[in-house]
Amino acid sequence: MTPAAFPLTWLYVPGDRPHVVAKALVSGADVVVIDLEDAVAPDRKDHGRAATAELLGHPQPVPVHVRVNGLDTPWAAADLQALLGLPGLAGLRLPKVTGPGDIHQVAARTAALPLYALLESALGIEHAYAIATAHPALRGVSLGEADLQADLGVYDDTGLDWSRSRIVVAARAAGLAPPPQSVHPDTRDLKGLAASCARGRAMGFLGRAAIHPRQLPIIERAYLPTHAELEQAEKIIKAATTEQGAQALPDGSFIDAAVVATARRTLSLLNRR
Repeated sequence: MTPAAFPLTWLYVPGDRPHVVAKALVSGADVVVIDLEDAVAPDRKDHGRAATAELLGHPQPVPVHVRVNGLDTPWAAADLQALLGLPGLAGLRLPKVTGPGDIHQVAARTAALPLYALLESALGIEHAYAIATAHPALRGVSLGEADLQADLGVYDDTGLDWSRSRIVVAARAAGLAPPPQSVHPDTRDLKGLAASCARGRAMGFLGRAAIHPRQLPIIERAYLPTHAELEQAEKIIKAATTEQGAQALPDGSFIDAAVVATARRTLSLLNRR
């Protein structure tokens, strides 16, 4: 299984800065996300779109997604027209999705291109499951926490915990991959990033968006299983293979089907090392 099958790092780069995009493509990120939305000023939208379309006219060494402008903006239609069908485009990230209609609107134009929804408002969170099940082309959902925090009027990071749990549950209920965490905005705070990733992993997230290459190894290290976790997972799978049904291991830990499923997920990340 390749790293792209279980992406842990999603590196955002501004679409109007081709030299930064070029560096991102060799940064080690599992997925590079070219941003045409928040990272590009209004008077640079046309330039960013043209530069991105030129780059994606050719296959790329890693999966490249593009975050287009919001569907309610004057730039969204031009973004879709310029990007669709390009051989280097692996997916579209749709910002500020508020309901399944947003997914239907884009899916009607994009055939089987993978779509990813960003939920960044109270309305989007309320419709999380409906969005997650809106269309077969939708492959993932995640949060845009800066906008969500502003919309909710939340001043403390823990005020987003309910929304975080909601998106994890919605993704699981819809049969989608676990969502990646939103970005950690302070690119110098690597200790804080590591602590935040550990908490996100405990909440059910898998991987994280980044805005600087220095964040990538911290995110990957936080989300890869430890040696102790791998050893325990191997013991569980071996025991489950030897004897069916619920049982207790020699160390006293109890295993059943749910524990075995968790162990299999842990081992599925083994080949990323």
